[in-house]
Amino acid sequence: MSQFNTQPIQVGISACLLGQPVRFDGGHKRSEFVEKELSRYFSFMPVCPELAIGLGVPRKAIRLVKRDDVIHVEATDGSFDVTDKLTEFAQQKTAGFAHLAGYILCAKSPSCGMERVKIYSSQGAGSGAVKEGTGIYARILMEQNPLLPVEEDGRLCDPVLRENFVTRVFAYHDWLTLKAEGITKGKLIAFHSRYKYLLFAHQPAAYKTLGKLLGDASDLSLDHLSARYISGLMQGLQQRVSRKNHTNVLQHLQGYFKKQLSAAQKAELHNTIDKYRRGLVPLMVPMALISHYLREYPNPYLAAQVYLNPHPEDLALRYGL
Repeated sequence: MSQFNTQPIQVGISACLLGQPVRFDGGHKRSEFVEKELSRYFSFMPVCPELAIGLGVPRKAIRLVKRDDVIHVEATDGSFDVTDKLTEFAQQKTAGFAHLAGYILCAKSPSCGMERVKIYSSQGAGSGAVKEGTGIYARILMEQNPLLPVEEDGRLCDPVLRENFVTRVFAYHDWLTLKAEGITKGKLIAFHSRYKYLLFAHQPAAYKTLGKLLGDASDLSLDHLSARYISGLMQGLQQRVSRKNHTNVLQHLQGYFKKQLSAAQKAELHNTIDKYRRGLVPLMVPMALISHYLREYPNPYLAAQVYLNPHPEDLALRYGL
């Protein structure tokens, strides 16, 4: 089992997405976003389940087949079945992923597809297929690591899903770092305080629920408390942030400067936030103005908010929001 290190951020990935020629036809599905952007911050652990169980390159393609209400993984010509081998490998491999902060899967794959993988009928090719499946490896990965941020390459083309995934990876890595250092009740409360506005943007109810959990937790062990907390946090962050929620948070942040800003500055900030609300400017425009005022009028509590910098600025993930 691998050990957690605070740096670099460790992320699992389907090996073909790194350009490794491991697909059935000897090809790959190299992701430019992974290679050119995320690789600057993430250390990738590549896995190809099909190669790992002994299928060579090139090889016969495999697919999901529903037979007697059970999903099998078979060669497209029906010459072999690797369901048991893939299942055993996935159970053993993914049980040792406590050190990972995220995972990127190859879309549509019968082993690694996260969703909408084709399931064929045992009646034969003419009976068609339904896009309702999950790859065997991917399903077991998510079952054994329910807190782990998981996404697939195709969905990362969507700017909202991309930003959400990377935000969750950095947040989960932050949690793993806290856990490695040793969690105390005080550190847990401080952690929650830093995540106030990020969680408030994703799911306001989750922030209140977790705050209440920490406030009423005198009868819970620290292990039980921290487990419930991180489960609630990761579930809350999985909710995509709406423009309405971003606007609400921006207006809250605006309130921290009401005593320092001139009337003209207040009007400018208000109008910039409203332009974002109406979809006239991207999120980074009001964020840049708030960051400017924070440098001019320092506020330690506000500066510590993860919402302001949930991931490195040069990834430019908020420019499309």
